[in-house]
Amino acid sequence: MTSPPRPDDAHPYLRAASAGIRHHARTLPPSDADQPRPVDRLHLDVLHAHLTALLQLLDRLADHTRPPHPAAGRHLATARTRLWQVTTEVHAAFHLLPGTTEATTATSACHPERLPDGPPVLTICQRHLGAGHVVRRKTTPTDLGPHATACVR
Repeated sequence: MTSPPRPDDAHPYLRAASAGIRHHARTLPPSDADQPRPVDRLHLDVLHAHLTALLQLLDRLADHTRPPHPAAGRHLATARTRLWQVTTEVHAAFHLLPGTTEATTATSACHPERLPDGPPVLTICQRHLGAGHVVRRKTTPTDLGPHATACVR
């Protein structure tokens, strides 16, 4: 008979992902540095992938929590909706950043059009559409609308 895992041993991959995010946030230069590096599309693509994975996790947690604990399940569902709004804003920011220059693309040995998922600019859109489909099945359009804290374009 095995004993239940200790709380510090539970969910090691989730803890590792959180540690990676904290490390990444600490290593970014402060915005008041002399020459801050601008965020690039790759950076936002990776962040978007993380957010959509977290969205899937929150979706499953809400589904599993709701039957025995309805109030907690509703809070998790609300968190899922808010995370979807964050994911949408990151997706929009991705498309507002400049793409790679033609010189960089011409000299690169990478051929994104040959990738199975298509060019990277389409990969984020495919991921976003897939996540949006799941969110819209469980959320009302009113809930998905922008709130007072959302950025106005």
